[in-house]
Amino acid sequence: MSFSGLLWPVRRALRRARLRGRIWLSIGFSLTGLSMTPFAFAAGVLPQGGNYVAGAGTIAGQGNNLLITQPGSTRGVIDWNSFSIGKRNSVTFDNGSGATLNRVTGGSPSDILGRLSATGSLYLINPQGIVVGSSGVVATGGRFVASTLDICKEVFMQGSGLLTPSGDSDAFVINLGKISSIGGDIFLIARNLVSNAGTLAAPNGTVELAAGEVVLLQDSASSRQMFVQTGSQGTIVNKGKIMAAQVSLQAADGNVYALAGRGSRIRATGTANRDGHVWLVAESGSVEQLGKIAARNADGSGGTVDTQAARLSFGNALVDAGQWNLSTPAFTIDDVSAQTLQRSLNAGTSVDLTTTGANGATGDLSFASSLRWSGPASLTLAAYRNLSLAPTTTIANDGTGNLTLRGDATGMNNGGNVNGNGGTVDWINSTGIISILSDSGRQSYHWLLLDNPNWKPPADSGLSTQITLYTLVNTAADLEELVSGDMGGNYALGRDIDASNLSFSTIGSQGFQVTASFSGQFDGMGHTISNISPSLNAVFGDISGFGVVRNLIVNAHTGAMQTPFFGGTGILAINNAGKVVNVFTSGENICPSCNNALAGLVGSNEGLIERSGSSASVGSPGYAAGLVFTNEFGGTIDQSYATGSVTGGLAAGGLVVNNYGTINQSFATGRVQTGNASLSVAGFCANSCSTASNGNYWNIEATGQAFGGPNIPASHGLTTAQMSDPSSFTGWDFGPEGTWVMPTGATYPVLRWQVLH
Repeated sequence: MSFSGLLWPVRRALRRARLRGRIWLSIGFSLTGLSMTPFAFAAGVLPQGGNYVAGAGTIAGQGNNLLITQPGSTRGVIDWNSFSIGKRNSVTFDNGSGATLNRVTGGSPSDILGRLSATGSLYLINPQGIVVGSSGVVATGGRFVASTLDICKEVFMQGSGLLTPSGDSDAFVINLGKISSIGGDIFLIARNLVSNAGTLAAPNGTVELAAGEVVLLQDSASSRQMFVQTGSQGTIVNKGKIMAAQVSLQAADGNVYALAGRGSRIRATGTANRDGHVWLVAESGSVEQLGKIAARNADGSGGTVDTQAARLSFGNALVDAGQWNLSTPAFTIDDVSAQTLQRSLNAGTSVDLTTTGANGATGDLSFASSLRWSGPASLTLAAYRNLSLAPTTTIANDGTGNLTLRGDATGMNNGGNVNGNGGTVDWINSTGIISILSDSGRQSYHWLLLDNPNWKPPADSGLSTQITLYTLVNTAADLEELVSGDMGGNYALGRDIDASNLSFSTIGSQGFQVTASFSGQFDGMGHTISNISPSLNAVFGDISGFGVVRNLIVNAHTGAMQTPFFGGTGILAINNAGKVVNVFTSGENICPSCNNALAGLVGSNEGLIERSGSSASVGSPGYAAGLVFTNEFGGTIDQSYATGSVTGGLAAGGLVVNNYGTINQSFATGRVQTGNASLSVAGFCANSCSTASNGNYWNIEATGQAFGGPNIPASHGLTTAQMSDPSSFTGWDFGPEGTWVMPTGATYPVLRWQVLH
């Protein structure tokens, strides 16, 4: 739809208001923006007929000034006959850190042409409309709310932090002046039209504009606080400047126009508690973006912009952030939108464009224009159903950017496909990664894929190839049937999988015999496989030296008790000779009737386990280990951990029972115990631990074991207090780009990968 077409609802709304004689501004619209010029108002206007109807305070006039005093940082409600402020006049609320709700009961709109200020929070409700003129200034210490929707005074006085403004007024809320909140938020609310052509500033809070009949307004110290509950086909227009920790423009079933000129008209800056975030939301309406939107976190890193609408339209737009997420029912990337994406990617903003198939749309995503960018930003294109390139189009990166192309974005097994149609994907000058994902049997790529002959896998990634074509695994049946059918294929989880309703058999096994090794790539994409019963079956039998399992979470529970596989069973695998990277397990692996070995992650490891961990409880009358039963010769466990309790009748180790390989920078914190104190039990490694002292630690209090294992230095046993201090871990990197991080209030380290994802 053209910009002219998108502005039609705005012009229509304004014409209706003029015909009813209820507009007090002359607002002119052009195809390039909005022009707003206020009429002249009398200079002597002040609010009239104020009366406290809840709470207590005084209202005193002094010439051109009005002072409202509300002692004790309390809450109060004032009903006014009218509430306007002339150009040379001022109204001051001395309400401490309290809040005052002002409700206008007369028939005139509120025209704020002078100064309105409050030490605390200020709510102005007028169903006839509110305008802050170009000379108007509003400054509060706390929250400022301007709304044509009413707020229940009884609920307001309760101070619960949850309000539901509602109403059917067709009047507008418009700002042409300057509105600021030093310590709080700014909320502009109307059913028909909310417009900002001035300045809105809340450096420590949120600025949020909403159009709807019913709105939920709540307190949140970390995210947006206003949500449209019932739409009204209203309109949000921003042509002015908005600067806040977070910004939200929401019209639900209406339209949002983020119309910027030079510079960043919408800027989110973040705080210690709030990430720099901008939301543009019109789920069943339109979002129009022009100019630059910026989002930065308080530490200077890139923030997030979310754009969600039934229809998207771009002018000369640019998003300068860490991440830009776009969601719409179906979309075609034409020349204009491709240029917008390209500008944003070149600015260092990673882009995720997803189609949803909502509102009866096909959910298809078509790439009809070429796109090339430089630098590290990544591009993800995910179609609800099919994703296709037009012939002769090219997607290319010169730098380190990643590309993900996916059909069936929600993992519904809807036959989602990726079709190249003769297009080109050119990564010959890039060291980034390409992932292409389609449902089983729907791979019809038909394109030219150019990789970099000098590409090397990034450290700790577990990757084998620069360009990987994956078959999506969307159900528990897919997990068993697809992977077992081709043990050398490349697979990716399309969604979280619940295996509780499947009589699941370990991949690559028959009965309790491993019959085939997995030699392909399995990428969990951060998803979870839940309700696996490892005492009966692990996920994988044997991962060969060519096999890779990465970026996966597995949650296990104790199922029907049977004799497990000989040699040890982990939640993820019985044996690993390949790579297990960024894999985490939880739940339990407990078999009260088994005499074999159980472990939190892998039974026997002769390959690489890196940046992985388990919080699962492990228990067996035989042997039990928090992470791995036996780390074989040639096996490496690097930067990994176990935090679950471990109980073994014959031997128990907090991380491993037997170690003949190498263990680096790993730790154990779970309770460790055995039924026979004379047998092997250790907080970290029970047997053959000479090569397990390379910067490894265990918690002597949490494990209940002062003994870490043979040849493990006693100095590597730490108290809980020491475990929460990064300086206790010699050689570990807790720096800004380091492997490890100690979250605030945490009692042990976690991998930075976990925090970032």
